[in-house]
Amino acid sequence: MIKYGGFYGGDEGSRDDEADSLLSGSLSSPGQEQEVVYSVSEITEEIKGFLARSFSHICVRGEVSGAKTTSKGHTYFDLKDGKSVINCVLFKWSAPKFKQNVKDGMQVRVWGSITVYGSRYQINVNDMMEEGIGPLQIAFEKLKQKLNAEGLFDPSRKRPLPPFPKQIGVVTSPTGAAIKDILSVLRRRGGNLRIILSPALVQGKGSAEDIAAAIKLLNDHFPETDVMLVGRGGGSLEDLWSFNEEIVARAIAASKIPVISCVGHEIDTTIADFVADKRAETPSAAAEMVVKSREEIIQKVDNLKRRLLQGLRIYYENLSGRFQKLASSRIFLNPMLLLEKPARELDETTERMIQSQDRLIRERENTLRLLSGKLQALSPMFPLKKGYALVRDMSGNAVKDAARLSPGDRLSLMFSKGEAIAEVLNNDGSQAVDGADQKPVLNNATNANGNKNQKISKRNRKKQPDNPDQEMLW
Repeated sequence: MIKYGGFYGGDEGSRDDEADSLLSGSLSSPGQEQEVVYSVSEITEEIKGFLARSFSHICVRGEVSGAKTTSKGHTYFDLKDGKSVINCVLFKWSAPKFKQNVKDGMQVRVWGSITVYGSRYQINVNDMMEEGIGPLQIAFEKLKQKLNAEGLFDPSRKRPLPPFPKQIGVVTSPTGAAIKDILSVLRRRGGNLRIILSPALVQGKGSAEDIAAAIKLLNDHFPETDVMLVGRGGGSLEDLWSFNEEIVARAIAASKIPVISCVGHEIDTTIADFVADKRAETPSAAAEMVVKSREEIIQKVDNLKRRLLQGLRIYYENLSGRFQKLASSRIFLNPMLLLEKPARELDETTERMIQSQDRLIRERENTLRLLSGKLQALSPMFPLKKGYALVRDMSGNAVKDAARLSPGDRLSLMFSKGEAIAEVLNNDGSQAVDGADQKPVLNNATNANGNKNQKISKRNRKKQPDNPDQEMLW
């Protein structure tokens, strides 16, 4: 048998015998004459060759955990059962055979070969078939639906993070990489910060109860804490399972301090992420989220300053443009133009009012003349203008029948202009009754001083009030 660079020559049987000796521990022990000393690389190559020959085509069933796809299209994941875990790789040229994306919790059957990469062995997957959902994924989905139905994932209950916290609580392992990353970022970005570590187991039996107790401890003894970081570094689904337990979810929901969940890496999602007020991709990202760097704050202030100055400049330019436009306008140069249109409208309105008033007055005058003419036509004095006289006895009663007069009766005659007193000289009643044209002879008492007598008769005539028995002229 010839050894060269970790590869063995000879026939197939000799290689198999040598592999058996490697596995059974029958290699020469120190002190023997034909002792063979291997380097780490050489023994790795020996194991790699043996595994490649012995497990060149295998079929393995298990549950997918920690699946992630790189930018080049290769998918890496763990295949596990209740006791063991083995690494798997699905290269992009084999991925098209599997029509679905590889996700955590899938129960699958894979075909491939065992290879060694570095010091680890893995399954180089050539084909894959889904068989269902694994028990852990079933438990995850069941708890997720239960808590979601209770409203623990409701966005309305999420609290905002303080912009500039002074006291920060951390729930994680005191010896893990997560606390080191968090402290490193906070020292670099923060100033006078008070960090309170509430240590807890983050993996294994009893870790879920320990995490819930650490969260409660911070709320009970350090209620002035501004924000709390709860998480750990990356790992498989089993490693992160403590953060999928109901007791941890309810402890986060009951916390009076805002909680940032920072479990694992970006591709890892736990129940704690859904319940927390904010989720960070990693513990370092959570520290960067809660404490802004000085450079970031200065840059933000500079951006606000620049935006403010730019806004003021634009506002000033707009005002200046409007002023220049107004200053060069015709109205600004001759302000009296502003009164030109209103003055013209006022004149037109005044003219219309005057014309309307004149028209109304003429209409009223015409109406008044018409009514006045009708009233004059109905006046008892109107016939007197035609030469008629109004005859009344001395009592003021109108005389309509000459037969009722007797010689010597004094009568009052009213003309269109003035009055006179007359005396009946003769009255032939029969003639009047027969309808003759004989009229009573009146003795006109008017003399040269008739006007005086007329005035006396007016003074002596008594006005009697109207009554129903008084006779009217017509």
